[in-house]
Amino acid sequence: MIPVFIILGVLALVVILGGLYAYNQAFYAKGGKKNISGYFEKNTCYQRLKDVVDDLIKNMENDKYEDVYIKSYDGTRLYARYYHTKDNAPVHIMLHGYKGNALRDMCGGYRLARDMGHNVLVVDHRGCGKSCGRTITFGIKERRDALCWINYICSRFGDVPIFMVGVSMGAATSLMVTDMDIPKNVVGIIADCPYSSPKEVITKVCGDMGMPRFIYAFVVIGAMLYGGFLPNSASAVKSVQNSKVPILILHGDADAFVPFSMAEAIYKSASSEKYLYSFEGADHGMSYMVDPEKYTAAVNEFAQKCLNYRHSVDENKI
Repeated sequence: MIPVFIILGVLALVVILGGLYAYNQAFYAKGGKKNISGYFEKNTCYQRLKDVVDDLIKNMENDKYEDVYIKSYDGTRLYARYYHTKDNAPVHIMLHGYKGNALRDMCGGYRLARDMGHNVLVVDHRGCGKSCGRTITFGIKERRDALCWINYICSRFGDVPIFMVGVSMGAATSLMVTDMDIPKNVVGIIADCPYSSPKEVITKVCGDMGMPRFIYAFVVIGAMLYGGFLPNSASAVKSVQNSKVPILILHGDADAFVPFSMAEAIYKSASSEKYLYSFEGADHGMSYMVDPEKYTAAVNEFAQKCLNYRHSVDENKI
């Protein structure tokens, strides 16, 4: 008969190694250009419109920008590009997707913001691009980073309107900010293909890969032991229940990575003014490329409503 302490030791080893494997697969970030999700390389919608994306990225690269570094709440050094259009204009804080490339993910939203005459801050999440860190937390820690960027804009530019703009994980992160103690400068959230919660999107992807449902237990263990966070500690669906900030959700109906049903769940849960637009035939993160006219009209109308409301509130205070 095998001694109990050996059985317990083997079980502990399985838990530790299983958690490490799950952490490396889901949360570990190599950093820099190596840390890029391969989803877009398999996305036929992206491949079909890649020339459009590349042109938008090229224009973004050629525009003048300022390198900005801040320290987050836990001391992690974060990086962003700041594009200045004009003084006292609204600022769009842009958050990219999981293991994403900030320029690729935000190139459409960036073009819209500049066309509106707004200033833009394009953020590299922790563990991505030029930001430090080695753990991606699906919005759990990133939402607190986002609050640091909001406070940075407020301290630098004063009482300017701020829009939080995100794609995929960046969209979910922007929505998770809404139940935090955010400045009143934040006048609107523009969320492109957000997922409902870290747990939902992780279990969905694990299912797509043919993994059993119990694998999520190892994901939680890995996040706790090696990443220092709990994946269940925040979600977009729960956060928007307490939102007072208007929300615009844009999502492709052909999204094979983050299903449109997640956008619907967030929309139904939101307590603030909210809008949901679907884009026929658009896969993950491709809504702007598939139908730029509809996308542009939705964003422009939403932004104007948010700014008009802020203006009316300010006038009533006088």
